[in-house]
Amino acid sequence: MRHRCRVPLLGKPADQRKALLRSLTTELLRHGRITTTATRAKAVRSEAEKIITLAKDGTLAARRQAMGYLFDKGLVHALFAGVPDRYSSRAGGYTRILRTVSRRGDNAKMAIIELVD
Repeated sequence: MRHRCRVPLLGKPADQRKALLRSLTTELLRHGRITTTATRAKAVRSEAEKIITLAKDGTLAARRQAMGYLFDKGLVHALFAGVPDRYSSRAGGYTRILRTVSRRGDNAKMAIIELVD
């Protein structure tokens, strides 16, 4: 039973799900925009917002948490250098999900998730 289960399971075991979310978050922060399924986009949104909030904090502890989550050390350094200037006036909502009409071979709804400027 899934009473009050707030984690999107994405049809994967926990280790694969965590690795998928880490890789999608890393690619979103690297490229600024990725195309994936709508369910995965909704799941990666919260992870990306947490990492951006850590970057806004800018402390050593926040940097270490981000390095433990993201796959690219250079990306963490660039993120912590650029995010405080870019999102200092925003209290949240750093990502946007745009629905697309094209579907994958398995008929999954696709979406574009991007960082807000």
